Amino acid sequence: MRGFRILASVLLIAAGLLVPMGPALAHPGYAGYLFAYFTGEGTADGEQVYFALSQGNDPLRWQQPGAGPALRSDVGTKGVRDPFVIRSPRGDRFYLIATDLRMYGRDDWEQSWRHGSRSIVVWESADLVRWSAPRLVPVAPETAGNVWAPEAFYDPARGAYVVFWASTLYPADDPGHVTTSYNRIMYATTRDFRTFSEAKTWFDPGHSVIDSTVIRHDGEYYRFSQDDRGPGGGGSTPCGRYVTEEKSKVLLSRSYDLVKECIGKDAIVGGEGPLVFRSNTEKRRYLFVDEYGGAGYRPFETTDLDSGDWRPVPGAQLPGKPRHGTVLPVTRAEYHRLAR
Repeated sequence: MRGFRILASVLLIAAGLLVPMGPALAHPGYAGYLFAYFTGEGTADGEQVYFALSQGNDPLRWQQPGAGPALRSDVGTKGVRDPFVIRSPRGDRFYLIATDLRMYGRDDWEQSWRHGSRSIVVWESADLVRWSAPRLVPVAPETAGNVWAPEAFYDPARGAYVVFWASTLYPADDPGHVTTSYNRIMYATTRDFRTFSEAKTWFDPGHSVIDSTVIRHDGEYYRFSQDDRGPGGGGSTPCGRYVTEEKSKVLLSRSYDLVKECIGKDAIVGGEGPLVFRSNTEKRRYLFVDEYGGAGYRPFETTDLDSGDWRPVPGAQLPGKPRHGTVLPVTRAEYHRLAR
């Protein structure tokens, strides 16, 4: 009977119907990647969720199954940015979370970080094709001015997802949020993306930092964030508006070790919204950085996370000019469903 169960699991994996868990995740039966992103505030539909599919297991060649948004938000501000997709640890459910923010037709970024939404927008799905209606879920305290670029990472030690994002925080006696503040990375935990623990500060270097993302490798967590200070002098830094890589053995550690600053400085004019993922077919990681000025994502790659040596990859064919999003490995069955 045990042999039958093993054989059945092998056949399901080969068919793309079961995602291997545990140590087998080192070489899962993935057949491609799903790219979820938004396109910017320049058009009425730009701040919605778009999907693209890789050409097989090539993460540098992409195709769009449809021309318009895959998902639309009709809650909160009715605009979403920075979509992030996560697969449940059992592989049977997906959650897509996003920033509740619409900037189309506006030019008031200061308002968005002083009096923006304190909620995230959540969708969920069992197959990546049929999604629930969007729901607006508050995650930040009343002292926060915004919730930007939410992401999630499943923590088996807690049996829960750690959801993290950037928020400006103001004193409790400043309800008008008129004092000077800056973005720092907050987090809360959840098991169902409906009920969240009290938000706490995770990463506060004493200056503005946004767009953190995490990947795990060989027992270490690697965190990539944008140093949100301006470049040059005046209290800023030469690495401002570029990506910083750090690592820690503990996901929610307050003291990650620096691996590399200024990632991408020799290749782009400034970047945000880093996304990082492992190749499905080789020991290679990709880091996509959203370049300022509307250029969209620029891909980098490395075979050594500890080196911080991220090399630009020329000639990538991305789906238009995607902005801050996620790349998710998908099974063969998932790939074929999305391609229909």
